[in-house]
Amino acid sequence: MTMQFSTPKPRPKAESIVPMINVVFLLLIFFLMTAQIAPPEPFEVTPPTAAAEDPADTGDILYVSAEGEFGFRDLKGDDAIAALSERENANSPLLIRADASVDASVVAGLMPRLAGVGITDATLLTAATGE
Repeated sequence: MTMQFSTPKPRPKAESIVPMINVVFLLLIFFLMTAQIAPPEPFEVTPPTAAAEDPADTGDILYVSAEGEFGFRDLKGDDAIAALSERENANSPLLIRADASVDASVVAGLMPRLAGVGITDATLLTAATGE
């Protein structure tokens, strides 16, 4: 006598999570590509205060420390000044973020050096006073 077995019902196919993983990776790539990551400041600067509204912090920023040291992106000193001639936003004004305790003669002496590398428009950033 032979035994007759019925064929088992096929198991339902499990849901694939591959499409969900693809969407997550696409969103991750989208946010990484659209995010604007600001470079770190070369040193800590506390800007002077003024009653006028501060312009937006967009564009190239030259930092001046309390000791009178210059910083642009990851360069410091004379290298920072020299790199300003090759900046990408040449049509926009250069933003200068000087420390409040830096001597005014240091900032004033900076202007001829900036003109020497072709920068004719510069803006000194200040912090707004709480009126």
